[in-house]
Amino acid sequence: MITEQIAGVDVRSLAEQFGTPAYVYDRRKIEERISDLNAFPVIRYAQKANSNLAILDVVRQRGVLLDAVSAGEIHRALKAGYKPSEIVYTSDIFDHETLKTVSQLGIHVNCGSPDMISQYGAVCPNRSITLRINPGFGHGHSQKTNTGGEQSKHGIWYEQLPECLSRAKSASLTITGMHMHIGSGTDFQHLSQVCSALEQAALQVGPTLTTISAGGGLPTPYAPDDKPIDIGAYSDLWLNTRRSLERKLGKKLSLEVEPGRYLVAEAGFLISEIRAVKQMGTNVFYLLNAGFNNLARPILYGAYHSMSICYSKGANSGHQPVVVGGPLCESGDIFTQSDGGFVQHRELPIAQVGDFVVVHCAGAYSFSMSSNYNSMPLACEILIDAGKPHLIRRRQTLDDLTGPEIIPCYESV
Repeated sequence: MITEQIAGVDVRSLAEQFGTPAYVYDRRKIEERISDLNAFPVIRYAQKANSNLAILDVVRQRGVLLDAVSAGEIHRALKAGYKPSEIVYTSDIFDHETLKTVSQLGIHVNCGSPDMISQYGAVCPNRSITLRINPGFGHGHSQKTNTGGEQSKHGIWYEQLPECLSRAKSASLTITGMHMHIGSGTDFQHLSQVCSALEQAALQVGPTLTTISAGGGLPTPYAPDDKPIDIGAYSDLWLNTRRSLERKLGKKLSLEVEPGRYLVAEAGFLISEIRAVKQMGTNVFYLLNAGFNNLARPILYGAYHSMSICYSKGANSGHQPVVVGGPLCESGDIFTQSDGGFVQHRELPIAQVGDFVVVHCAGAYSFSMSSNYNSMPLACEILIDAGKPHLIRRRQTLDDLTGPEIIPCYESV
């Protein structure tokens, strides 16, 4: 596959203007995905997928609320123009900084452990909370993204709900929300089970409930044979669950959905440059100036990302099976690998040093999971809005790498 443009902007011009590796996001695609979910009364973006301030500003302008999982994400949300009342903190623990932050700002808390209820009640009595329940089962595109069942650390075990109701009462906290999320990449069979489990848990909470959350986990089509989720069927499932609960509780309820990757994954691209073409026995390697320090999903999950070539000058003819890797001093620095680290081939156009590889569907859990491993600077980020590219994060410099570090001064003995 050949890719010459991203959101109407020439890939070569982007590489020339901003350098590589570079993350590029299409604002229009993000807005399309937000519109997909307009059947839900409340959309709350799980910003851990991509928390660049410019991305947060895009979703804020479209009326999307925000989920935060750390004091740092709360800080980002405020910097992007969100009010404390538009943020929910979701986690399984409080560190000291975050407990102080949510207490001072009055940010609503989604508790994922019994201890959080007691700790929050000790400093913030007479407030309301949401409970995240682990229903005892989970599902995900990888075991590492499965957030339900007894192997998962996430949520309050469903059998402990009565204890948590008692803890909340003792701490003078009112439970107004119920949240359930079992993993990323769920299917309708598991979603139906989630709806049933959430309804049962919500009935135990009873009349204080005002909000239920469908969580996130909407699948994204990464591989060619992946099919997009039927959003209409997905929303109907949850709207029917809300109607059932409203009938049984005799009151109106708000319904939230909490997408992360669904809003931003398809909007993102990683542009990198081929810096070496190597023949290793029967394998041909395209080695890029981007590695798992930039995109960790393949090494973490064996995740598949479609790839294409943009020729820097003249085009070549033909395709060949290649292994695509990065510059890091790690054998696992391979973008074309399956779960378990098994190297895979990818059929790509014949290319040479100086040509560009464009990694698709790289808007979620991509830059946000970047690192400085091998002392590699973080890539720049670019947002394309109405055909115009805007730099939304400058490339990290070498001085940025060592800026926070300190060599202690030792006194002479």
